[in-house]
Amino acid sequence: MIILGIDPGLQVCGYAAVEVNSSCEKLIEAGVIRTDAAAGLAGRLNQIADDITSLLERFGPDVVAVEQLYSHYKHPKTAILMGHARGVILQTATMAGAEVKSFAATRIKKSLTGNGRASKKQMQRAIQSTLGLGKLPEPADVADAIAVALCCANTEDESRRTDDGNGFQLSLE
Repeated sequence: MIILGIDPGLQVCGYAAVEVNSSCEKLIEAGVIRTDAAAGLAGRLNQIADDITSLLERFGPDVVAVEQLYSHYKHPKTAILMGHARGVILQTATMAGAEVKSFAATRIKKSLTGNGRASKKQMQRAIQSTLGLGKLPEPADVADAIAVALCCANTEDESRRTDDGNGFQLSLE
């Protein structure tokens, strides 16, 4: 299964394509989409849609996992702008026929580290360890995109198992 993880943003979107099978997770590619500030809001959103479409065509993901937005109430304009970008990502992925799943930051952190309030550095180390990377994933947008893809993989793995009533987990694979 291929999962495309996306950390949404209006200026910079992180993305990560992760291949998942029963024995391991493998990072295929990770990077960022940068929009042109001179393009204005509509131009930036269109660029995001075009770039997401290219990623969907290139990787053919089974699932697109997108981080939910969190914005402090003191910055409502930031939340609105981020919402525009996230909405374009969700719409573009859905129009392409991809299954789309959203995950809260605390759930992503807990999935990878066991702590819903893990620091960026703890998350980077967990990603590095899980994927056997030679160095910490950077920048933060890339690390966040990898993290949401791995969280989705963990969630998919959990959904394939069921409790037999005696406390044992049975795999449905």
